[in-house]
Amino acid sequence: MMNNMLILPVVLPLVAGMFLVLFPKKILLQRAVSLLALILTGIFSVILLKDVKEQGIQTLQLGGWEAPFGISLVGDLFSILLVVTTSIVAICVLLYAFSSVGYEKETHYFYPLYLFLITGVLGSFLTGDLFNLYVFFEVFLIASYALIVLGGTRAQLRESLKYILINVVSSAFFLLGVAYLYSVTGTLNLAHLSVRVAEAGQDGLLTTISILFLIVFGLKAGLFLFFWLPGSYSVPPTAIAAIFAALLTKVGVYTAFRMFTLIFYHQPQITHQLIGILAAVTIILGIMGAVGFWNLKKILTYNVIISIGFIFIGLVSFTESGLSGSIYYLLHDIIIKAIIFLIGGVMIHLTGTSDLRSMSGLIRTHPSLGWMLFLAIFSMTGIPPLSGFIGKYFITKGIFEADSFLLGTIGLLSSLFILYSMMKIFMNAFWGETILGEDEEKGTTKGLILPIALLTAVSLALGIGAEVIYDYVAEAAQSLLDPEIYIRAVLK
Repeated sequence: MMNNMLILPVVLPLVAGMFLVLFPKKILLQRAVSLLALILTGIFSVILLKDVKEQGIQTLQLGGWEAPFGISLVGDLFSILLVVTTSIVAICVLLYAFSSVGYEKETHYFYPLYLFLITGVLGSFLTGDLFNLYVFFEVFLIASYALIVLGGTRAQLRESLKYILINVVSSAFFLLGVAYLYSVTGTLNLAHLSVRVAEAGQDGLLTTISILFLIVFGLKAGLFLFFWLPGSYSVPPTAIAAIFAALLTKVGVYTAFRMFTLIFYHQPQITHQLIGILAAVTIILGIMGAVGFWNLKKILTYNVIISIGFIFIGLVSFTESGLSGSIYYLLHDIIIKAIIFLIGGVMIHLTGTSDLRSMSGLIRTHPSLGWMLFLAIFSMTGIPPLSGFIGKYFITKGIFEADSFLLGTIGLLSSLFILYSMMKIFMNAFWGETILGEDEEKGTTKGLILPIALLTAVSLALGIGAEVIYDYVAEAAQSLLDPEIYIRAVLK
């Protein structure tokens, strides 16, 4: 089905960002236009979700050139679910930024950069072409380079050098992979690539190319090669760190899932087994970081790493249950990581420190903040009926169906360590004697609680409304397991 609306989630934030570049000092205009653009993006993405559910995969061939010759935008349930979730998180983090980013950063193009970042993320989800995937990656990466240094502290500049260097190298590998794949198959349209690779049979050369892409997307997602992530995600202002944690690694996850279900699915004993090993190592190393630190930011960033490893377990299983669980957990994780990073930011804002041993008794002065963190912790751990439980249940079911008992056990045990590391935050910062009275606090929560409350409500809806949402997720998983559905929609 041709659907012109597919371009809107990409165009709206892009045009709004380009417009706002012209008015750096008009802060109220910057805020209003950014918010309006993201709300409209959210509305159109919900309409698209309804269209895809009722009419099947939606496509748009830009310029009227038929696939595989033109540029394709493709919206299936997997990508549109991520577009909707991204829009919700982007709106809430933007609301948080209004009260927390500060005038200086706002006048240094924070809002246009933020909108360009969202453009790149949404474009990555919607493109049906490998080269344009690379282009959209570069759009959000260049925006993230500017955002990570916004404020210009020494720590930011140090970590940004590492972050930029790693991403420049991985982008070079990405382009190399694109070139190799094009030389072997003669196409870059994802659906056409799937057909060509299936016709050729995934031989040693194509499997090697697939491993090159796994390295690229593993670097982007923080799968095993995550050494750049803990520093990079702990130095920028809270709103930027939250959007990074919620979205940037997830684009790497999405593209890995797309590549290894649509194109490189013929040698799972090599590719998927390698992903399984990387996922297990990622979870174990993430646990060591989360349990070992007393720094609030470090604990939160290592929890991002654990969840990335866990999401990939569902891909390794290559079963409908496992993939459904991964998609559900991916949606849950985008929201929950935004929540915990925003709450962490408020805690640091109030106390002036990120050392847990210097915080205590915040529950008396900020009960709503404490209980929202408590809910988020239980959701991350997988306590029913919260959103984390459904994803964890189906990932574990899928991996045990695939007879990967060791990987399933590592995944299950990770929940205990997530609970331990996050309860360390809750017990140290919120329980105990109140060190700071409200008049002694370093900052105020004015304008910061509402976006966190909105995200918490979405997280609860994702758990309590599981029956409705799981229909969409299960259908998305079925189409991932049957590439023909995607191919027929794009190539007609």
